[in-house]
Amino acid sequence: IDALSQLFDQLEPGSSRSLQKFIEEGKYKYEIGMHDLVYKPGLSITELMDYKLMAGVFRLHVFHSMSSYVRRFFKHPRIIKLLEFPVLFLGATAENTPALYSLMNYADMALGTWYPMGGMFKIAEGMEALAKEKGVQFKYNSPIEEMTMNGDKVKCLRSDKDLYPLDYVVASADYHYVEQQLLPKKYRRYSEAYWSRRVMAPSSLIFYIGLNKRVKKLLHHTLFFDEDFALHANEIYEDPKWPTSPQFYVSCPSQTDDTVAPAGHENLFILIPVAPALHDSESIREKYFDLVINRMESISGESIRQHIVYKKSYAHNDFIADYHSFKGNAYGLANTLWQTANLKPSMVNKKVSNLFYTGQLTVPGPGVPPSIISGQVVAGQVKKVSTKK
Repeated sequence: IDALSQLFDQLEPGSSRSLQKFIEEGKYKYEIGMHDLVYKPGLSITELMDYKLMAGVFRLHVFHSMSSYVRRFFKHPRIIKLLEFPVLFLGATAENTPALYSLMNYADMALGTWYPMGGMFKIAEGMEALAKEKGVQFKYNSPIEEMTMNGDKVKCLRSDKDLYPLDYVVASADYHYVEQQLLPKKYRRYSEAYWSRRVMAPSSLIFYIGLNKRVKKLLHHTLFFDEDFALHANEIYEDPKWPTSPQFYVSCPSQTDDTVAPAGHENLFILIPVAPALHDSESIREKYFDLVINRMESISGESIRQHIVYKKSYAHNDFIADYHSFKGNAYGLANTLWQTANLKPSMVNKKVSNLFYTGQLTVPGPGVPPSIISGQVVAGQVKKVSTKK
C-alpha cells in the first residue's frame, strides 16, 4: 500500500488520502460480501433479509456505478484505469457495474495477489489428492452424454463407456450445456430463450509463450494500459467485436517460481479480454499475437519474438471444445445488478430432486475463489437434503 500511495501521489498530488478512504470502504464491502453474502445459496429472498445487509445497503453502493464511484475519489486517467480494469472481467463496463465490486480493489491492493507455487493447476491437484484420501473415485476421459431419468430423479449418468448409477448429481460442467444437452427437455428449468437473454462476462484470447531468455522489465503481473481503455471496454460489451487496440495482461510466473521454466528461460501467459460469441480463427489469433508482441517489445525495449521457443494460443473455439462453454465465455455470467445473488441460475433444479449445479454460472459467481466456494455451498445443500431422508 505504501508504494501504491506514493505512485498515486506522483500522478495526482494528495490522492493517497483518497486511496486510504477508497480502500477502507472496499474493506467494508469485502467483509460483508465474504462473511454474509458469498456463502448464501441464493434459493430464497429471505437470505438477503439480514440485519447487516439491510443496515449497510447504502454503504455497499449497489445502486452506484463503479465509474461514478471511482471518480468521486480520483481524477487522473491512469489511476481511474487501474481501478476500473478489474471490473472489465465481471461482464459490464464500469458505467454498468455496481460499485459494490470495489471490494475487488481492496482484495487486490490490501490483501494481495496469491500464487500457488508450481502453478494454478496445483490447486486442482491438491483437491484431487484430498478427495482420493477421502475415498473419492475419479473416472477420467469419460464425458457424460446423457442423464437417464426415473420420475423426478436422475437415475444414472451415461458415458460412451459405461452407466453410472447415483444418489445425487452435482454438475460442475457448464450449466447451459448440462441443462440443455444432457437433461431431457421436460426436466429443464430454463429455456433457450432465457439463456439467450443472459449477459455474459468476457471470453479471452490467451497466448502461452516460452522464451529462451529472461525479460528484465516484466513483473509477475504486468498490465499494458497504453491504449484506449474505454474503447476496448465498449468493444467487449456495447458493440461486441474483436478489439481495435486492446489492453492486455501478462503473467510471468517464472519471475516468482523457478519450477515453471528452465534456468535462463521465461514462462509467459498473455491474456486479452474479448467479447464472447465472436468468430474465432487462426488468422485472427495471429493478428493479435503480432500486435501484443510488438507492443511488449516497444515498451520493454527488449527483443522477444526471436526468443520464442514455445507458443500456444487459446480462445473461443477451445473454451467450447474443452468445456462446452456457453458462447465460448471464459468468466461466466456478467455481474450486473440483475444477475446477482438470487437472480443467477439456481443451484437446484425444481423439477429434478437430486440434481444440483455448481460453478461460475450459478452463485456466488465467476472467478476461481467464487467457483470453489460454490462447491462448498452446494455440498451443504446436498447434505441438507440427504439428512432429511
